[in-house]
Amino acid sequence: MINPSHSFLGMPAVLCSRPIRDLFAKVERIAKSNVAVLIHGESGSGKELVARAVHQYSARAAKPWVDLNCAALPEQLVESELFGYERGAFSGADAAKPGLFELANGGTIFLDEIGDLDIRLQTKLLRILDGAPFFRLGGTKKVETDVRIVAATNRDLSELARSGKFREDLYHRLAQVCLSVPPLRERIEDVAPLAQLFLTQHASGRNFTADAMRALESYSWPGNIRELRNVVLQCALLAKEDEICTLDLPESIQDAYANLPQAESDLKRLYAAVNEGLSDVESGSGFHHSLSHGAMLHDMEKQLILQVLQHTGGHQERAAQLLGISRRTLSRKLRQYEQSSNGIATAVESEE
Repeated sequence: MINPSHSFLGMPAVLCSRPIRDLFAKVERIAKSNVAVLIHGESGSGKELVARAVHQYSARAAKPWVDLNCAALPEQLVESELFGYERGAFSGADAAKPGLFELANGGTIFLDEIGDLDIRLQTKLLRILDGAPFFRLGGTKKVETDVRIVAATNRDLSELARSGKFREDLYHRLAQVCLSVPPLRERIEDVAPLAQLFLTQHASGRNFTADAMRALESYSWPGNIRELRNVVLQCALLAKEDEICTLDLPESIQDAYANLPQAESDLKRLYAAVNEGLSDVESGSGFHHSLSHGAMLHDMEKQLILQVLQHTGGHQERAAQLLGISRRTLSRKLRQYEQSSNGIATAVESEE
């Protein structure tokens, strides 16, 4: 469903799937503090929406919200945007200009794509995070601000820090609390309401057919919400009828949907065969009572379950239905794989 009360700084939010509801429940808990927040997620997954929610749930909600995409500006402009400048600081600086930190005083500043920030500016940013006042470019008077920093990245900052491409001390200062935004393929329940929301925005009164919506839900969405929005916009512009059908969707989505039934049938038959072999081993019949055969089958089962999860885009309910097991059983098996030191469950409990 789309809850109209879920709108963060004018950006509507769809909070249907369990992963995204859990994430926003965590956001609401940590927002009341003043800790720096680092948001990680794939491009287009909704990191800015999460950052806006941090601000809106916080005690700073009535104060300014300021955002900057660190990758969108040339390096020589980022510093002047962040810290401001005085008149005559450089060619073209005809008047003094406050920086984003001054404009955000008392509120929140959102630094998107923080992993692309120049290493020299990282040092200056660290000083501000530690509470040090700063100079505008060309300035002689220090400026003090009270700003909460929320940063976002689609890169692995910890790995960049280990390789010396990002200051390790800044990483730990930014990552007082880390939030991970799940990709769209891991929250399939959000696809339909998001698609309808975007369609209503671009072409009110139009709808997707049930088959077209199933096709959208079966797609893996490598470009996440941004890709979904673009697909809906394309359909809204090009579809000839008010009801958008499967043939109105891009060919990549049509092809994935057309291949879905056979792929699911093959996976289901293979899983049944593996389970039959496991039952023989556990009952003491077949496979020469061989423990090695049992281990091999357990490994096959693990790989197959992971393959089915990949096929369903991480959607555990659909994966369980496809495998012919309960959601609880699938969750238990995944816990076994996670807990096992070598990644293979060494024992199979009875199915619920």
